[in-house]
Amino acid sequence: MLLWLAQFFQDDIGPMRVFNFITFRAVFATLTALAIGLFFGPMVIRMLQRLKVGQAVRTDGPQTHLIKSGTPTMGGVLILLSIGISTLLWTDLSNRFVWVVLIVTLGFGAVGWVDDYRKVVYKDPKGMASREKYMWQSIIGLFAAVYLAFSVSAPSNSQFLDLFVAWVQSGFSMDLPPKADLIVPFFKTISYPLGVWGFIALTYFVIVGTSNAVNLTDGLDGLAIMPTVMVGTALGLFAYLTGSVTYAKYLFIPHIPGAGELIIFCGAMAGAGLAFLWFNAHPAQVFMGDVGALALGGALGTIAVIVRQEIVLFIMGGVFVVETLSVMIQVAYFKYTKMRTGTGKRVLLMAPLHHHFEQKGWKETQVVVRFWIITMILVLFGLSTLKLR
Repeated sequence: MLLWLAQFFQDDIGPMRVFNFITFRAVFATLTALAIGLFFGPMVIRMLQRLKVGQAVRTDGPQTHLIKSGTPTMGGVLILLSIGISTLLWTDLSNRFVWVVLIVTLGFGAVGWVDDYRKVVYKDPKGMASREKYMWQSIIGLFAAVYLAFSVSAPSNSQFLDLFVAWVQSGFSMDLPPKADLIVPFFKTISYPLGVWGFIALTYFVIVGTSNAVNLTDGLDGLAIMPTVMVGTALGLFAYLTGSVTYAKYLFIPHIPGAGELIIFCGAMAGAGLAFLWFNAHPAQVFMGDVGALALGGALGTIAVIVRQEIVLFIMGGVFVVETLSVMIQVAYFKYTKMRTGTGKRVLLMAPLHHHFEQKGWKETQVVVRFWIITMILVLFGLSTLKLR
C-alpha cells in the first residue's frame, strides 16, 4: 500500500523513491510488525484473560507445567495481526507470491484458531480431532501446491494461466522448467526434475509437514518462536537473492521473478515473532497456541518451496524435524511393542523431545536456550550452502 502511494507521488516528492528499494521496505516491515506486537501485546493478553482463554495443560506431562494452567493462549492472533498489517503496508500488493503465503498463513491460522477454541471451551487439551485438522490442512496445502507448481515456473503473473492450460492440453504430461527442480545443496549442477505431480506432492508435504512440526515444537516458553524467527529470516535472505537475476546467477541458484518481495513478509514475521517473544519468554504471559504455530509453520514451508530450498529448510529447521521424528518414533515403537508383547514400551521418557530432556532433569530455560543455539548453528550451516557449491 505504501509502495503504491510512494510511486504515485515520487515525481513530486523525490525522497519517496526510497520506497522502491526492497531492503528499505524489509527493514521497516520488521520494525512495524515489532511495534504493533509490542503495543498491542498487553491489550491482547488482557482481552484473552477477560475471555478466560486459558491453556488446558496435560495432566500426564511434566508436573512443573501444571502451574501454567490458565495462562492465556491463542496469542498467535497477535502474531498474525502484526504480520498481516505490516506486510500489507510495505509489500508490493501485485506480487503473486506474497498473496499465496498470506493465504496459507491465515488459512492454517484459522484451522489453529478452531482447534484452540475447542480446547478452551471444552477444556480439552486434545482440541480438534486429528483427522478433521489434517483434512483442512490438506485442502489448504493442496491449493497452494497446485498454484505454486505453475506460479513458480511462470515468469510473471499473467503467464500462470497459460502454463496451466498448456499442462492440461498436454494430457497432464508436460514437464516444468529446470528452476522447478528439487535442488541438492552444496552441488552446482545436481538437481532432480519433479514434474508437475512430483512438485505438487513435495510442496504438499513440505507445507503441511512444516506446519505440524512447528506445532509439535511449541511446548515450552519461547521454544518455537525464536527458531521460527531465525529460519524465517534466513529464508528471507534466500528470497531476496533468488529474486535478483545478478545474485542468482552468481550463486548458481534459480532465479524466480518476484520471489524477492517475500523478504518483506519474512521481515514482518521476524518482527512479529520478536514482539511475541517479549511476552512468551519464561515465565510466559501468553502462549501462541495452534493459531500461531500452524500458521508460522505453513508460512515457512511455503516460502521454502517458492525459493526452491526445501532441503535447506530441512537443515535449518532441524529442531522442528527432530521434535517431529521423536513423536513418530515414540508412537511407532510403543504400538509395535504393545502388539508383540502386550505391553507398550517407550524409546524416550516422554515425547516430543523437549519433554524428554525435562524429565531427565533439565530446567525449561536450559532446554529452550540450548535448542535456540542448535537452531542458530543449523541456520548458519544452511546459509553456507549459498557459497559452498
